[in-house]
Amino acid sequence: MDNTADALLRQLAARGGPALRPANAAVAILVHEDGRYIMQLRDSKIEIFYPGHWGCFGGAIDPGEDPVEALRRELREELEFDMGAATRFTQFGFDFGALGQGEVSRAYYEVRVPDSAFRRFVLHEGQDVKAFAGAELLANHRVTPYDAFAIWMHVYGAVLSSATTR
Repeated sequence: MDNTADALLRQLAARGGPALRPANAAVAILVHEDGRYIMQLRDSKIEIFYPGHWGCFGGAIDPGEDPVEALRRELREELEFDMGAATRFTQFGFDFGALGQGEVSRAYYEVRVPDSAFRRFVLHEGQDVKAFAGAELLANHRVTPYDAFAIWMHVYGAVLSSATTR
């Protein structure tokens, strides 16, 4: 971890209270028409998971809200992007029981983005938005671990599929 992340974690610990609240989330693997992955550089705020890391766009699912509708809402709020189709890709479950909280899930949807839409993005949350080639993103940038694994699965899924069919 770099000094910035260490400093943020020390600030959070010094406050003496759990500021982070895990919640069920719907997340977009935004794939630019040229195959690059569109990512958000997360804010450097101690109130969020993995501040200062690159991550996927998306967020918490409100009670009673459909995951795809939550994703649609989040992308409008964060990027002013009205997504078209969203294809479910994978879902991860996290058990926070040992920390006095429950289980939550993070559902990933593949969303294709035409270049014309990408150029119209208006960033309302995070420090930056950028498109990366998958291998370059994973090798050279700090990515939230769960999002990195989802992107890794998306980039290398064909290798996993061919290995299981032998």
